[in-house]
Amino acid sequence: MTRVVRGHADGIGEDRAVTRALVGDVAETGEPVVRAWTPHRQVAFGRRDARADGYDRARAAAEERGFPSRERRVGGRAVAYTGRTVAFCRIEPLVDVREGMTARYEAATADLRGALADLGAPLDRGEPDGAFCPGSHSLSAEGKVVGLAQRVRRGAATVAGICLVADRRPIADVLEPVYAALDVPFERSSIGSVARAGGPDDPERVARAIERTLVAGVGGGSGEATVERVS
Repeated sequence: MTRVVRGHADGIGEDRAVTRALVGDVAETGEPVVRAWTPHRQVAFGRRDARADGYDRARAAAEERGFPSRERRVGGRAVAYTGRTVAFCRIEPLVDVREGMTARYEAATADLRGALADLGAPLDRGEPDGAFCPGSHSLSAEGKVVGLAQRVRRGAATVAGICLVADRRPIADVLEPVYAALDVPFERSSIGSVARAGGPDDPERVARAIERTLVAGVGGGSGEATVERVS
C-alpha cells in the first residue's frame, strides 16, 4: 500500500517541512509515499548556488520579480515555481544506500514519460544546451520540461523533480537574471512546458497523472493507495 499526500501547507517553509517529515515516516514505517503538488511561488536555489559569489545578487533578482528565494537540499541549480508548476516525489524504503540509485532514476524517468505521453505530451530524454538546473536526468520537448534529482538517507530514498506545466515566459523572466548573477549558462529558449509539448495547461490534471504513474511504479507494490491531504 502506498500513501498518497496531496496539497500544500500554508507557507513555503511549512510546505518543505511536510516532505522532510514524509521521508522520516518512510524510514520508520517502510510504507512508500507519493506526492505531486504545486508548491508556492518561489525560486529554489541549490547548495552550489549558495556557495557562488553572485548568490546574494541572484536572490535579490528573484525577489525583485516577486519570487521569494529559498535554498533546497535536493537537486542542482536554481529552479522557479510559479504556483502552477508541479513538483513530485516518490519516497521508498531503502535497505542499502549503496544500491539502486540508477534503477530508481530509470524507473522514475520511464514513469514520467509515460504519464505525460498519456496526456498528449511526448517527451524525449535529455535537455537542450543552456537549460535550467542542468543534469543528466531530464525530459524535453522544444525545451526542458522535467528535471529529476535523488536523495538517499538511512531507511529511505527520494526521487523528486519538477514539471513545467505552462508559464514559460515568467519562468524565463526570473531565471535569466538569476543565472546571470550566478554566472551559469542559461538560454530562455531552453524552457519547455507540458502545454507547449501538446498536453494540458492544467496543473491539477498533470499532478494527478504523475501521481497515478508514480504509485503504479512503486517497486513490488500492488498499485493500491491511501489518499490524504496536507493539514
